[in-house]
Formats: sequence, C-alpha cells, structure tokens
Amino acid sequence: MSVTNGEAPLRSEHDIVLARQLVRKLTQELGFSLVDQTKMVTAASELARNALIYGRGGTMIWEKTADSERRGLKLLFADEGPGIPDLNLAMTDGWTSGHGLGMGLTGAKRLVNDFNIDTKVGGGTRVTIVRWK
Repeated sequence: MSVTNGEAPLRSEHDIVLARQLVRKLTQELGFSLVDQTKMVTAASELARNALIYGRGGTMIWEKTADSERRGLKLLFADEGPGIPDLNLAMTDGWTSGHGLGMGLTGAKRLVNDFNIDTKVGGGTRVTIVRWK
C-alpha cells in the first residue's frame, strides 16, 4: 500500500533538494508526463525556497488526491514568517521583495492547475497548489 500523504520540513537548502526529489517521486508514482513532473517540481522548488528565505522556514505537506475524473498531487507550503503585506503587488510578474527575479509566486501559479495563497502580516503564509493528471 502506498502512502497518500505526508510532510517534509523546509529548514535548509538541503531540505529544498529533498522536497524536489520527493515531488518528482510522487508525480512519477501518479503517472505524470515528464513535462508535468517538471512543472510540479519547479513550482514546488520555487515555493519551498520562498518558505525558507522569506518565511524563515516552514513545512511542505503533500497529498495524493483524486476526484471523480482525475488524480493529482496537492502540496501545501506553510510558514510562520512575516506574511506578505501586499499580496496584489507580490502577485505581479517581476516584483520581488528580495534579490530574485520576481517569478516565484506568479511562476508557480502558471505551472499548476490550482493555486491558492493565504497570508497574514505577522502570521505567516500558506500556499496550496494542485497539479492534475
């Protein structure tokens, strides 16, 4: 019997590598195409890095999910960092609060089928993504 959910810490660069490897393995188990595997791994990498850098570390919670017509992988990236003061600005292509390219959140959103972000100043950020097969 395969595991359908779990979590992984995001406390170091090594944890980001491990999260990428885990997402690759999960998408392979679900039978995703190589292109869809790459999209989900890339989105996960961006969001894991955001949780580490801007959220001061966090957790990636994963779940193999299904509805009546399809199977997918759902990932939740949660941190207890400072939150995002202006979500609309943060979701603008090219905007960055650091030294990146400003493609993390918006890039991740384009790579997945479902994207949801919940943030509270002083209360952390939670980003949920789903990629369906």
